[in-house]
Amino acid sequence: MATTKKPTKANSALAKPVQPDEVLAKVVGSTPLPRTELTKKIWDYIKKNGLQDEKKKTLINADDALKAVFGGKKQVTMFEMTKLVNAHVS
Repeated sequence: MATTKKPTKANSALAKPVQPDEVLAKVVGSTPLPRTELTKKIWDYIKKNGLQDEKKKTLINADDALKAVFGGKKQVTMFEMTKLVNAHVS
Protein backbone atom coordinates (compact mmCIF):
# COMPACT_ATOMS: atom_id res chain seq x y z
CA MET A 1 0.00 0.00 0.00
CA ALA A 2 1.40 3.40 -0.99
CA THR A 3 1.74 6.04 1.68
CA THR A 4 0.31 9.43 0.95
CA LYS A 5 2.20 12.55 1.86
CA LYS A 6 0.42 15.10 3.96
CA PRO A 7 0.43 18.53 2.37
CA THR A 8 2.85 20.87 4.10
CA LYS A 9 1.20 23.69 5.98
CA ALA A 10 2.32 27.28 5.74
CA ASN A 11 3.75 28.63 8.96
CA SER A 12 0.54 29.37 10.85
CA ALA A 13 2.18 32.15 12.89
CA LEU A 14 2.92 34.05 9.67
CA ALA A 15 -0.50 33.37 8.16
CA LYS A 16 -2.48 34.38 11.26
CA PRO A 17 -3.84 37.93 10.93
CA VAL A 18 -2.46 40.51 13.34
CA GLN A 19 -4.12 43.79 14.32
CA PRO A 20 -2.03 46.94 13.69
CA ASP A 21 -2.33 49.52 16.46
CA GLU A 22 -3.33 53.14 15.81
CA VAL A 23 0.26 54.25 15.09
CA LEU A 24 1.03 51.49 12.57
CA ALA A 25 -2.44 51.79 11.01
CA LYS A 26 -1.39 55.19 9.58
CA VAL A 27 1.09 53.29 7.39
CA VAL A 28 -0.63 49.95 6.62
CA GLY A 29 -4.31 50.52 7.36
CA SER A 30 -6.39 49.39 10.31
CA THR A 31 -7.68 46.00 9.10
CA PRO A 32 -6.10 42.80 10.48
CA LEU A 33 -3.67 41.16 8.05
CA PRO A 34 -1.07 38.36 8.04
CA ARG A 35 2.51 39.34 8.97
CA THR A 36 3.65 38.60 5.42
CA GLU A 37 1.14 41.10 4.03
CA LEU A 38 2.00 43.60 6.78
CA THR A 39 5.67 43.48 5.79
CA LYS A 40 4.77 43.86 2.12
CA LYS A 41 2.63 46.94 2.86
CA ILE A 42 5.41 48.53 4.91
CA TRP A 43 7.89 47.99 2.07
CA ASP A 44 5.39 49.35 -0.47
CA TYR A 45 5.07 52.48 1.72
CA ILE A 46 8.87 52.82 2.04
CA LYS A 47 9.39 52.50 -1.73
CA LYS A 48 6.46 54.76 -2.66
CA ASN A 49 7.82 57.52 -0.41
CA GLY A 50 11.52 57.00 -1.29
CA LEU A 51 12.52 56.21 2.30
CA GLN A 52 15.18 53.59 1.61
CA ASP A 53 18.64 55.13 2.03
CA GLU A 54 20.29 55.74 -1.36
CA LYS A 55 23.84 54.86 -0.27
CA LYS A 56 23.18 52.05 2.19
CA LYS A 57 20.08 50.11 1.11
CA THR A 58 19.72 48.33 4.47
CA LEU A 59 18.80 51.63 6.15
CA ILE A 60 15.30 53.08 6.26
CA ASN A 61 14.85 56.84 6.67
CA ALA A 62 11.69 57.61 8.63
CA ASP A 63 9.07 60.18 7.66
CA ASP A 64 6.69 61.42 10.37
CA ALA A 65 4.43 58.33 10.19
CA LEU A 66 7.32 55.84 10.37
CA LYS A 67 9.14 57.85 13.04
CA ALA A 68 6.17 57.17 15.33
CA VAL A 69 6.38 53.44 14.51
CA PHE A 70 10.18 53.47 15.05
CA GLY A 71 9.92 55.03 18.50
CA GLY A 72 11.13 58.46 17.38
CA LYS A 73 14.21 57.21 15.50
CA LYS A 74 15.03 59.02 12.23
CA GLN A 75 16.77 56.00 10.70
CA VAL A 76 16.74 52.25 11.39
CA THR A 77 18.13 49.12 9.73
CA MET A 78 15.65 46.81 8.03
CA PHE A 79 16.37 44.21 10.74
CA GLU A 80 15.68 46.71 13.51
CA MET A 81 12.51 47.75 11.67
CA THR A 82 10.98 44.27 12.04
CA LYS A 83 11.46 44.34 15.82
CA LEU A 84 10.03 47.85 16.11
CA VAL A 85 6.99 47.03 13.94
CA ASN A 86 6.24 43.94 16.05
CA ALA A 87 5.66 46.21 19.05
CA HIS A 88 2.69 47.72 17.17
CA VAL A 89 0.69 44.55 16.45
CA SER A 90 -1.49 42.35 18.60
